[in-house]
Amino acid sequence: MLPTTSLHSNGAPGSRDAARHTAGAKRYKYLRRLVHFRQMDFEFALWQMLYLFTSPQRVYRNFHYRKQTKDQWARDDPAFLVVLSIWLCVSTIGFGLVLDMGVLETLKLLLWVVFVDCIGVGLLISTLMWVISNKYLLKHPSRNFDVEWGYAFDVHLNAFYPLLVILHFLQLFFINHIVVINSDWFVGYFLGNTLWLIAIGYYLYITFLGYNALPFLQNTVVLLYPFALLILIYVLSISLGWNFTQGLCWFYKYRVQ
Repeated sequence: MLPTTSLHSNGAPGSRDAARHTAGAKRYKYLRRLVHFRQMDFEFALWQMLYLFTSPQRVYRNFHYRKQTKDQWARDDPAFLVVLSIWLCVSTIGFGLVLDMGVLETLKLLLWVVFVDCIGVGLLISTLMWVISNKYLLKHPSRNFDVEWGYAFDVHLNAFYPLLVILHFLQLFFINHIVVINSDWFVGYFLGNTLWLIAIGYYLYITFLGYNALPFLQNTVVLLYPFALLILIYVLSISLGWNFTQGLCWFYKYRVQ
């Protein structure tokens, strides 16, 4: 049963209930918990990360439960963001070691990856998807049903996590060892580009699941259309010998010069 709010005699929500549901109040509550680690549920955050690989639909079923119990789609616990940030820092330091960067270069790379690649690009993508979903995907546009910006950001974080693990962690073991994917060898760039295909495919699919889980959106299948372009680029990259991992390594080294 969905939670209800108290009404005044004119049928308008009470001022206390209205304030509780404002975006500002939700944002304040989220940021306040960010500095109270004991209030974070890290066990549940790790559970979500596991199921984002094995059964992402289960993660979004929990978002439905949160809407029913707390009247919001977005997370109110920053534990997932904290654990994701730790993954990002550790994997970036690993990249610095694999690419033989010094301490200062690794620190510069870490700042670039955290504040530009993760936060900056994440805010941009989340805002873009928030605008697109509210403008073009709503079944019945109204103030009663809209996509929360915080939920759009959560969807991005969900989709970003498998991509991060595949490209920033798993790939590290293949750059200079086992099969050298940072080379012009066919097996190397075939394996490397396949990892990119899987990682970006995860991102697109989990993003689709996130918006498809909202009952007031329609035509969310359009979010799967980029798969056609992704497969086309993958086939071209194998045919023409493009090496995405080699390009990423060059780009990271160029950033810290």
